[in-house]
Amino acid sequence: MYLRRSFVRKNGKKHAYWRLVRSVRHGAKVRQEVVAYLGALDAGERKSASKLARHFLGPRANQLDLFEEPENDAGPVVAVRSGRVRVERSRAFGDVWLVHTLWKALELDRFFDEELPKGRERVAWSDVIRILTTARMCEPSSELHTAETWYDKTALEDILGVPADLVHHMRLYRGMDQLLGLKEPLEKHLRQRLGDLFDLEYDLLLYDVTSTYFEGTADGIEKAKRGHSRDQRSDCKQVCVALVTTREGYPVGHEVFAGNRNDVTTVEEIVESMERKHGKVRRVWVWDRGMTSEENLEWMREGGRSYLVGTPKSELRKWANDLVEQRGWKAVRAGLKVKLCASPDGRETFILCRSDDREKKEAAMHERFSARIEESLASLERRIDTSKKPLERGPIDRQIGRILQRNSRAAGKYQVDLRDDSSRGSGLRLVWRARSEWSEWAQLTEGAYILRSNVSDWTPEELWRTYIQLTDVEAAFRIQKSELRIRPIWHHRDDRVEGHILVCFLAYALWKTLEGWQSRAGLGNSPRMLLDELRRVACVDVMLPLTTGRELRIRCVARPDPDQAMLLDRLGLRLPSRLRCPVETDGM
Repeated sequence: MYLRRSFVRKNGKKHAYWRLVRSVRHGAKVRQEVVAYLGALDAGERKSASKLARHFLGPRANQLDLFEEPENDAGPVVAVRSGRVRVERSRAFGDVWLVHTLWKALELDRFFDEELPKGRERVAWSDVIRILTTARMCEPSSELHTAETWYDKTALEDILGVPADLVHHMRLYRGMDQLLGLKEPLEKHLRQRLGDLFDLEYDLLLYDVTSTYFEGTADGIEKAKRGHSRDQRSDCKQVCVALVTTREGYPVGHEVFAGNRNDVTTVEEIVESMERKHGKVRRVWVWDRGMTSEENLEWMREGGRSYLVGTPKSELRKWANDLVEQRGWKAVRAGLKVKLCASPDGRETFILCRSDDREKKEAAMHERFSARIEESLASLERRIDTSKKPLERGPIDRQIGRILQRNSRAAGKYQVDLRDDSSRGSGLRLVWRARSEWSEWAQLTEGAYILRSNVSDWTPEELWRTYIQLTDVEAAFRIQKSELRIRPIWHHRDDRVEGHILVCFLAYALWKTLEGWQSRAGLGNSPRMLLDELRRVACVDVMLPLTTGRELRIRCVARPDPDQAMLLDRLGLRLPSRLRCPVETDGM
């Protein structure tokens, strides 16, 4: 669900209001359905919102520690030349202030103060790390852009007290180096704090691997290799990023592997790494079929570990009779049914699944690829038959290979032979046919897949629903790639590459915190909408020329629009009205 702002005109005025909507598929079309219209809060709702803010911020929920909030209007009275009043230095405030609030909610200020106490450096490393992470949340880009363009456009200088002339890209690079040395304690801190905020259970961990590519040659990066690219950039070197999350998608840990590392080979390393950091307790590991091998599963069983994993499509052949047999299937939701089958040795349970939607999708894919293959083979056959000159076998064999490779989902359906034929001008004859046994097997297995687990006390519904939660890890990768811009990587040192990925991991923890907060506040799960909306709340310097010849500079935060105020109210947050220290300057 996500927020959508709408406008109406009433009494000649334009009014904005918020709707909470969700996307629902109706046949071939996706429509948006309104879940709720968001209006002003009543007294009870406002009290609940304040309680929610206290849950996340604790005793600091109502403490505007960086800002001055006078309780009354008492103060010195000065005479101002009203005709010369002006506004200077308008900067984005709301989004960086919101990230500052999330930073406090995760108690990262306390963590970094303890782990990186201020030394002789001009800018505390904790502040540098906060700049990197805030930029990754609000306007993800290179460290050079952050230092030279973005930082000066925001009020982060006022929040952190770090002048813009001290923020440069080399300091940001060194900040990543400092953060990288805290990878393990940071993951432990986030695990503890996220668990406290969202009542997380770590009895089940989801694991998946993705890749992110480099721009440039990446010659100096040991782990930069060419491999299977999930970004469709096989022309670039890459690294693989392994991510472990809870069942709700909250991050637990990550590792960086070489770009040509096979997913299957990462399982033991990841499991042992998580057990070393967070202890070896009874928990269930979930991963997809790309990481499943008999060696991995045997290793898991020998160590007394539990798992629920996907299996390769070829595994279905062992269960062909069970697929045909109509008895034993149980519907777990509309259009999906499952069937439990015990392994011969009794150590595992296999879960056969059949999805109506997936069956339609795979049938359509087979039909489309079959049509392409048949059209291409028929065209090639006509060209061979009508050729008056002898043709070379090699180029035609390669063309047949390309046809089948481009349509690999249906390639096994066809038997293709290129034969010598002296009676033809080309000297060759193309013979091909569709294999009925392939079509029969495809029809039986379309929409079917199989899971396996050594968990014996779960129902079929629990097993299937748990495995489907792997989509939360996939969503985490989408967020890091699309919203936090983990790709492409421009760095040319191994430690900087890992530091960049760790910054994205930390930003993702903040992202999920905001998502969880707004979800509990009834605002859906669209953090980017909140950040973009609050970015429009600016911080400005109001210059008041005094009759004495001096100027009074007051740094104010613009009052949010009614629709922005509504979002803040539901989060239980209150924007400050001005910064703590007005500065008087001489001269005019």
